[in-house]
Amino acid sequence: MLKKIFFSEKIMMLAITLNAIVIFLLTFPNTTCRNLLLQLDIFFIFLFVIEANIKLFYLKTKGYFADKWNIFDFLVTILSLPVLFFPTSILSSILILRTFRLFRLLKLLEFIPNLKHLIVGLIRALKASVLVLISLLGFNIVLSILTTDLFGHIAPQYFGNPLTSCYTIFQLFTLEGWAEVPQAIIEAGSFSTAQIGFIRLYFVLIVCSGGIFGISLANAIFVDEMTMDNNLDLERKIDNLSEKIEKLQLQLQQNKHE
Repeated sequence: MLKKIFFSEKIMMLAITLNAIVIFLLTFPNTTCRNLLLQLDIFFIFLFVIEANIKLFYLKTKGYFADKWNIFDFLVTILSLPVLFFPTSILSSILILRTFRLFRLLKLLEFIPNLKHLIVGLIRALKASVLVLISLLGFNIVLSILTTDLFGHIAPQYFGNPLTSCYTIFQLFTLEGWAEVPQAIIEAGSFSTAQIGFIRLYFVLIVCSGGIFGISLANAIFVDEMTMDNNLDLERKIDNLSEKIEKLQLQLQQNKHE
């Protein structure tokens, strides 16, 4: 009975999920029923200790540690044991490690239709997008240096140094805060109408070149490469259909001559 329970992937994933919910609730500073949640967390620790011992008993040491997931589960369980003796100390932060066991849900990806086909397409799309992404990164670095020099003393929170500028420019590429950033610069300084127009035009060009054209180009290449296999299949079907139509036309012409 115990073997059936602790070797059941569904039951153990349910336990891991419930434990993750408990840990999630414990992270709130003023959680009601905190003592109950701590008791539940301790219960799950004992449950995972029993799981490890049951599997070690039936699989033996060599069989148990032959599975990488078992090694991971065992390490997480061992690291969680101090919580039993110091539940209110800093060691209790170790309990968050148990939520990493939820990565076992990735096994569900095996049931996605044509998973290998999708992974091949994804890898091909990433390779095709590399050059565009590198170009965008270089463009970002150039703009960050220029923008730091232009507006770093006016809006240091956005362009105080090249690294901060890189992050802000990246935000602009994603169309995040594209109106607030130039407005903050305008409000922080005393500019003439022409200077205000230049600032707005400068950031419009950044958004258009990096955000609208750059990111859109990367997305277009990525999607095109992901769907290339489908396009090739469709082209092959069309070619086969064209050949059949040509053969049918030739056959009809021969029948007419006869």
